[in-house]
Amino acid sequence: MTKDHKPVVPGWFTTSGEDFSLLGTRCTACGTVFFPRRETFCGNPACSGTEFAEVPLSRRGTVWSYTNAGYRPPAPFVSDPDVEWRPYTIVAVRLEAEGLIVLGQGAPGVGVDDLKVGDTVEIVPGVLYEDDEYVHTTWNVRPVEVRA
Repeated sequence: MTKDHKPVVPGWFTTSGEDFSLLGTRCTACGTVFFPRRETFCGNPACSGTEFAEVPLSRRGTVWSYTNAGYRPPAPFVSDPDVEWRPYTIVAVRLEAEGLIVLGQGAPGVGVDDLKVGDTVEIVPGVLYEDDEYVHTTWNVRPVEVRA
């Protein structure tokens, strides 16, 4: 049986593979871009805007910081207590066009030894977990091979 894919946070990213991107909002008054999304008021202290346009964010950026999550986090993190805990990598990425810093889990197989500050990375579709009904989707971060 093929399971339906369900975003873990609806509206925060597109669900199509090749066109995958995080979705932010741009204040129509001042042009400031936000992620996570803004819906009610602009976070720019110099702006009183209240209208926003949805915008896809850059898929590429550079590593701003990174660490590993070496312990099982508490709820609401979803984790099967019967499965051995495996550390994973958390990556802070400075998006190429917007300059925003966004966090994401490293793609499967990406560890802290695979990263350094300033590396070029990309935001890609990922799976957070599966249950009996759905594949719960999210985003991951993976290094980009840069050719000279």
